[in-house]
Amino acid sequence: MNVPEVGGPVSLRGVYFDGHSSRDRAATLTLGDPAWLTLDGESHSIQAGALRVDPPVPGVRRVIHLPGGARFETTDFAPLLAWERTSGRNRALRGVAWLEAHWGSALAAVALAFALLGGFIVWGIPALATQAARVTPRGVLASFDAQTLRFLEEQAFIGPSGLPRARQAQLQREFRQVQGWAGGGYPYRLLLRDGKPGGEEGVGANAFALPNGTIVMTDQLVALARSDRELLGVLAHETGHVTRRHGLATVYQGLGLGLVTTLVTGDLVSASTFAAAVPAAILRGGYSRAAEAEADRVSADFMRSRYGTTRPLQDILTRLEAGARGEAAGDAEPAWLDIFRSHPVTAERVAALKALDAR
Repeated sequence: MNVPEVGGPVSLRGVYFDGHSSRDRAATLTLGDPAWLTLDGESHSIQAGALRVDPPVPGVRRVIHLPGGARFETTDFAPLLAWERTSGRNRALRGVAWLEAHWGSALAAVALAFALLGGFIVWGIPALATQAARVTPRGVLASFDAQTLRFLEEQAFIGPSGLPRARQAQLQREFRQVQGWAGGGYPYRLLLRDGKPGGEEGVGANAFALPNGTIVMTDQLVALARSDRELLGVLAHETGHVTRRHGLATVYQGLGLGLVTTLVTGDLVSASTFAAAVPAAILRGGYSRAAEAEADRVSADFMRSRYGTTRPLQDILTRLEAGARGEAAGDAEPAWLDIFRSHPVTAERVAALKALDAR
């Protein structure tokens, strides 16, 4: 059928349904003002404003709804499209149909959707997790600490400390320096534990902070240190994770936004799920580059206020890295793949601490 001139009537061939039965009847619908439906040789006038046209779907007959529940279906797409353009009908939805009908635009839309999804995963979820961590009630944090410690002990990630009581008491006295300095109103406490109670399994030479201010330091880390200043630097670093709520944000990000919503509302039943996720976060390296850098700056403030240098923290970080890689301290050069790691490599952290000292 020829497309009419702009502003002229448009005749469409199709089928008519009366809205009461599934029987279709051949018909012609002339779109104008008014519209005319020709059925079985008889023409019926219809107000143009009473017509409702469904948006186009590629490969499917166009549907025009008539008064009284009847409808007219047609495959005369071009004339109907011309009438829609002149009458201003379905303007936005015609654009959607055009996009759907063209492979290039469809592929571009898919690519855009994936880009937006990727951006949400990379930036959106961390931002939401950080905000959720900030607004989590203090009462929920105590439950997290208790549940997490119970899980770590039951799964033999940590066990009772083997350090002499005198040595434990000495470390507790020294920790009070950090505890009094850290602030934030958290009930800080230091727990000394064996990091390999089952032999090779466990957290090893490590220290980590739980959300409510519980800091666990292992016997293996104490043995690795060459001075208590090194240990105090590590403990001050962990208080930085507590006050900035890095641990909460990290686990929220890993568990997904559904659990974030549950936890923010104070549902303590989910605390066991949180506890189960903490060991995985600890063993895989924990925090992002930004979080580790922020906690390092907190520790640097403590170290420089007490000793005038961050050197003890630099030394134990380097020793930990050497032990983890099985290489001598200082021999390993950063690999080019390090730029893709979310957790900063030790060389970067040490360099940042040296820069702080140089100021």
